Amino acid sequence: MALSPRGHRCRPGLALPVAALFVLTITVPGLLAQAPQPAPKPRSANAPSAKAGAALPSARTIIDRHVAKVGGRQAILARNSMHAKGTVAIASQGMTGSIELFAGKPNKSLQRISIAGIGDIEEGFDGTIGWSLSPLTGPALAQGAELEQKRFDADFYSELHEAARYESMTTLEKTDFDGRPCYKLRLVRRGGGEEFEFYDVESGLKTGSIVTRDSPMGPITATSIEGGYKRFGPLLQATTLKSTAMGFEQQVTLTSIEYDTVSPSTFEPPAAIKALVK
Repeated sequence: MALSPRGHRCRPGLALPVAALFVLTITVPGLLAQAPQPAPKPRSANAPSAKAGAALPSARTIIDRHVAKVGGRQAILARNSMHAKGTVAIASQGMTGSIELFAGKPNKSLQRISIAGIGDIEEGFDGTIGWSLSPLTGPALAQGAELEQKRFDADFYSELHEAARYESMTTLEKTDFDGRPCYKLRLVRRGGGEEFEFYDVESGLKTGSIVTRDSPMGPITATSIEGGYKRFGPLLQATTLKSTAMGFEQQVTLTSIEYDTVSPSTFEPPAAIKALVK
């Protein structure tokens, strides 16, 4: 599904569901102000469990298998932009809305979210400037570690997991995730930080991730479950993303995805953001 701590979007390239991962954390400041934070839920059967594997395939092998399953490296590299539309729901707060995602090579992204009761929220990265615009926070620029995370996450071809982006990629174990056997990978990013990804043992497709990002509220960790893979043109894409962060759960459902139709001007920051740039 993919969302920055202020709307981090998180890798909004062809790895589309991850683009929606932090939609929820865009609205967390407002949610915390409007309602008590839900108590942490007990560990469920869908949570990852430690099951050691005997002979585990390498992380590179698992990732390359996923890439082949969704259409192949060349089909991914042939795309230069992406535009998706869908819905978002935060059931515990009775909130629903719409989401629109844009991404362009090499590292540009834009998310537009409209939540009933909150309003319109935008977050983007134009290759240099990371920003957010919300009725909850006003216009804001990303700085320091948050900006570098936006730069990393905006890589349009992030689904390929190019080696230059990581210090290491390791298969930790074969475990249960979302009720199915999955390989759990640990990815250590160049420049610091790590994240975990899960890939279905049987289908080879990615089933979710655990990602932590810095934010003005401190580090935020989101656990996501991806599914509903459908074919759009030459590529297979996940269309559902259920993610949990800070005790809140959201569901993103993508209803349309198209490639190579986004104008470069789409990623230009709005006037309120340009006014903050010195």
